[in-house]
Amino acid sequence: MTTRTLPRNTMADGGKPDARAWWPWLKRGLTLAFFAAVVYLLAQYAQHVDWDDVLDSLREMPPLALTIAVGLAALSHLLYSCFDLLGRRYTGHNLRTGMVMVINFISYAFNLTLGSLVGGVGFRYRLYSQAGLANGVITRIVSMSMLTNWLGYKLLAGLLFIFHPLVLPPAWHMGNHGLQWAGFGLVAISSAYLIACFRMGDHRWTVRGHELYLPPWRMAVLQMAISCINWMLMAGVIYVLLGQRIAYTDVLTVLLVGAIAGVVAHVPAGLGVFEFVFVALLSHQVSEGRLLAALLAYRAIYYLVPMAIASVMYLAFEVKAKRGHFAARA
Repeated sequence: MTTRTLPRNTMADGGKPDARAWWPWLKRGLTLAFFAAVVYLLAQYAQHVDWDDVLDSLREMPPLALTIAVGLAALSHLLYSCFDLLGRRYTGHNLRTGMVMVINFISYAFNLTLGSLVGGVGFRYRLYSQAGLANGVITRIVSMSMLTNWLGYKLLAGLLFIFHPLVLPPAWHMGNHGLQWAGFGLVAISSAYLIACFRMGDHRWTVRGHELYLPPWRMAVLQMAISCINWMLMAGVIYVLLGQRIAYTDVLTVLLVGAIAGVVAHVPAGLGVFEFVFVALLSHQVSEGRLLAALLAYRAIYYLVPMAIASVMYLAFEVKAKRGHFAARA
């Protein structure tokens, strides 16, 4: 006797098509249409950029500024590489500190250029599984890292939006009260997390087979602190490359806005979207050419150089894994 799987019924009760059958296709179509619109708008914008001014601004950057920018970028990557150490404390696995930081650095570098799904998630699963961790443990590490990153983002953005709202370009003819209200909401979320960790920290719950864990309040404070410092270091790189011509708090605010815009647009590395946000919000303070020159230098220093280093480290990691280096150590 044989059995076969019947085709999925695409008709709902009453003979009408089941919405679940066409919704995934509609969602993909809308995503592709949105992505195409973003690419078109960026291409249209690029035609009006004075690229000669951009190149001149790049040539005028002093070596000292580039050196300081490289140092700040290195500190930022080093700090972010510690995020997964919190994941080690959270899950209790026993991988060495050096290996955890290497995996975290590789994942972050690929995350910046290829997006979180490939870099932040895919590479972590690949590397941690080769190091001997189970998928459930890796999932909790990834969750803790993402939570740490966005906790600091929410707190920092909220405080900036409330106490130092960005002065919008005069041509916009609109206030920034919306940002202030958003700031109150972001600070409220961060405060609620801290309060929950203070009152119920270091406890575990099982909900529908999934284990939920709130870290102790000290770890929650550490999460927010290192994340905030990391975002501030990233803004420091751009601030230095701009020759300190724009207030640091303005650069930091626009960086935070640009980061979320890149996530919403689903463009890998926020390419073009990030630059567009900076030009739209700060071109009334500094010329477009100088802004774009600083942002191109920022991408080279913060994205491309770490990506090149991470690629070499990843290949070395794969070679060691194939030789059974990690299995032998386990």
